[in-house]
Amino acid sequence: MKRQRKKYQRPSHPWEKDRMDAEDKLLRQYGLYRKKEIWKTTAVLRNFRHQARLLLAASGPQAELEARQILTKLHRLGLVGENATLDDVLGLNVENLLDRRLQTLVYKKGLAKTPCQARQLVLHGHISIAGRKVTVPSYIVPIDEEGIISHVAGSPFESQLKPPEAPAAAEPEAKALPEPEEKEEGP
Repeated sequence: MKRQRKKYQRPSHPWEKDRMDAEDKLLRQYGLYRKKEIWKTTAVLRNFRHQARLLLAASGPQAELEARQILTKLHRLGLVGENATLDDVLGLNVENLLDRRLQTLVYKKGLAKTPCQARQLVLHGHISIAGRKVTVPSYIVPIDEEGIISHVAGSPFESQLKPPEAPAAAEPEAKALPEPEEKEEGP
């Protein structure tokens, strides 16, 4: 059985005010649960950048092949453009990766009112991609799957967040109600 390893690295200086403030801002902006999610995303980004630095230093047909492979992968994930170079990979930041998370895209598409609600919808199984239920908020959504994110069929949230449809024909102006007749006082 393979031993599970930590997928992130804690900051080397835990009490840096600038870093802590930046992490708090990201937590609120993206509706993340813990700073550990930022650290995991940073580790993924660090690995992409490390591969790019190694490939920039290497030469030969194998290095060119691997460079094309990493650029193709990052283009599929929507992190770099179609004609990107390895320098573009080095220019990536944590926000680029956080923008591609399922939780963020659910919020940006208007399927949830807040990033925190988007996380809850994903975790509780109300979100699907191409009809397949996905319950991982940190799932990095490829470009080709971005347009097919929707609510699961039969979800109670499906009807709540859809904009109301416009009436087919304009209704005629409302008729004024007749004013009540005054009763005459009798003998």
